[in-house]
Parts: sequence; structure tokens; C-alpha cells
Amino acid sequence: MKSGPIVSFVLAFTLQLPVSAQSFESLYQQGLTQVKAGDVSGAIGSFSMAAQINPKSFAAQYNLGLALRQSGRIQESASAFYRAIQLDPSYALTYANLGAALLEGNNLKQSREYLSRAIVLDPKLGMAHYNLGLVQNLEGDVKGATNSFQKATELNPGIPEPYYHLGLAYQRTKWNRGSIAAFRKAVQVNPNYADAFYGLGTVLYSDGDWSNAIAAFRSATQLNPKFANAYYGAGMTFLKQKNYPEAKRVLEFAKTEYQRSGNRVWVDRVNGILSKI
Repeated sequence: MKSGPIVSFVLAFTLQLPVSAQSFESLYQQGLTQVKAGDVSGAIGSFSMAAQINPKSFAAQYNLGLALRQSGRIQESASAFYRAIQLDPSYALTYANLGAALLEGNNLKQSREYLSRAIVLDPKLGMAHYNLGLVQNLEGDVKGATNSFQKATELNPGIPEPYYHLGLAYQRTKWNRGSIAAFRKAVQVNPNYADAFYGLGTVLYSDGDWSNAIAAFRSATQLNPKFANAYYGAGMTFLKQKNYPEAKRVLEFAKTEYQRSGNRVWVDRVNGILSKI
């Protein structure tokens, strides 16, 4: 199971206004206030009008891109960031956010180009390394992704997602010790990270550390009571311990959640296991 939407690590950016037109300044400042208040839709309207009044304002286009991306309007967000780059090609965060938006739109080639440019402009920009790692992973470049995630953890040690994806990368290369350490760091940074607990459980299971695997799966289901894969992982671990009553009980939970999601393949798989207990 993968984590949620791509994390930008940036929500808003304030620049000193390049023009003194009162109407532009009023709209721009109103947009910033709306972002802080959580009124993203209102902010989009304010930044859009500000950009119409002053099409050469980098700040208006950049913040419009951020607000659009927050609202899930990815293509429009990418267009706003692209316009911002034309106005100021020196600001690394614009390239990073455009690269992240393109990644969400599954445009991997262009995403990689803009993220790479962001890193050239600012080698210490952790979000660019993280998102580049996501692109490399989708492209099948496990070594490159691992290096990018590792760099992101060094630059942003307080962000859990790079640790989680680093754990997945190590897991794919069968380096369980590194994977366990990365997943543990992810849940240390964010104790509510259900996916990271699940990832930790899967590696501990493959290592034969069944008691700790069950504890990790249990944490995942406590955080997300509908986490079918975590119930399944716990059930399979109980089977390894020959604790058949508990295995059956937990696998029934897994089956229920698979049924709710309409996953017939996994329902049949669980039924096959239950029939043998």
C-alpha cells in the first residue's frame, strides 16, 4: 500500500509586491489571508484576479499554482507554475512544485526534467529529491529512487514520507535491516502513519520476527480500522505462530474489508485460507 497524495512540503509563499496598484495589492493580500484561513477556493479567485490585473506578477502566479494544487486542480496548477517560471526562471521551488504537479498527472518525463532543474538551482531542496525519487521509482530506477529518498531524509529529517518510501525501496532490494530502520523512523516522526506500520510489519514477517510483526500490523489497524491488508498480514503471522483461533478471527476482519471494497480476488484468497484452518 502506498502513501497518499504527493507531498509538496510548501503551502504558501509571500513576496514583496512588484507593483503599487491598490486593487492588485488588495486582491493579492486577500488571497494570502484566505489561504491562511483555509479558504482555498476564495484564494484561487483572488490570486486569479490579481494575476489578470498584473500578468507580470510572479508572486500572484506562484501562489495561484499552490492554491490550485491544494484544491486538486492539477493541470491548472501546472499551468500557473509554468507561467511563474516564465516570469522568474531562477526560483527553485517553482520548478519543484511544477514537477510534483506533473508527477500527479503521470507526466513522468517532464516531471523529472523540472525536478532535476530544481535540484540544480537548490541542491538542498528536500521536496525535489523526494518527488524525483517517486518519479524514478515509477520508471523502475530503484537505485536512483533509493538515493533520492535517502537524500530527502537527510535534508528533511522531520518529514515521514521519504523514510516510508526509502523503506519500500530497501524492501525491494531485500535489505531488510535498512527497510526496518527506515519504517521505524517514519513512525517515529509520525506515530499515526498506518502505511508505515504496515510496511514495517511486512518486513518483520519476512524476517521471522512474528511477535513484532503482529504488533506493527495491530498498530496499522488501530490507526486505520478498514486496513484489510494489515488484518491479512496479522492473520498470516498468527498462522506462523500456530495461533489458529486468533488467525481465523483476524482473517475474518480482512475478508470483511475486502468484501466492502469489492476485492473479490482477495476475498476468495482469504476464504481459501480459512477453509484450511
